Amino acid sequence: MSLRKAYLLIFIILLVDQLSKIYIKTNFVLGEEVSVFNWFKILFIENEGMAWGTKIPGEYGKLILTVFRIFAVFGIAYWLSDSVKKQSSTFLITAIALIFAGAAGNIIDSVFYGVIFDDSTHNLATLFSDAPYGTWFHGKVVDMLYFPIFDGYFPDWMPIVGGNEFKFFNAIFNVADVAISTGVGILIVFNKKAFNK
Repeated sequence: MSLRKAYLLIFIILLVDQLSKIYIKTNFVLGEEVSVFNWFKILFIENEGMAWGTKIPGEYGKLILTVFRIFAVFGIAYWLSDSVKKQSSTFLITAIALIFAGAAGNIIDSVFYGVIFDDSTHNLATLFSDAPYGTWFHGKVVDMLYFPIFDGYFPDWMPIVGGNEFKFFNAIFNVADVAISTGVGILIVFNKKAFNK
C-alpha cells in the first residue's frame, strides 16, 4: 500500500469520526439515548480519560495523558512512514493507518473540544462557543456507540458477582476507538501476514 492510500484511509476515518462527534455534541444533551435497535443505541457520554473512563489522577493527569497521546501519534506516524518505505505488507500498513487515525481522532477531542464547545450537561453544545467548557489540552472525548447485545444476571452461586446484572457489550465508544481496535485486531489475527518480512 502506498503512503497516499494510507493518508486517504486516515482522512476518511478522521472525517467520519469528527463529523459524528460534532453531530452528537450539537444535537444530544449529555446522557441522552436513542434506540436504533434493541441491541444498538446511540448514547452520548464524554470520556475525560482513557478506555472505560480510566483517569490519571491529579491536577495534571489529563494534560499528561493528552501529551502522551500526541507523542504516541508521532511514533505511530514514523512507524507508518517507515513501513511504507520498506514496502511492508498491506496488512501492516492498513493496521498502522487505522491505529494512527483512531489515535489522532481522540487527540483532536482532547486538544480542541474544551475550547470550541460549551458544556453539554443540560443543553445542546454550541460549536465555537463564547463560553467554552475547558481549556486547551483538557477536552473530553465524545463517545456514542453502545451495543448492549445481551442483558442478564450472573447466577447466584457465583462468588462476588452472583446475582449482579451483566451486560454484554457494556462499553460505549466512538469511530476512532473502532479504528484503533480494528487495527490492533488485524495485527493479532493476521500477525504472520502483517509481519511477513
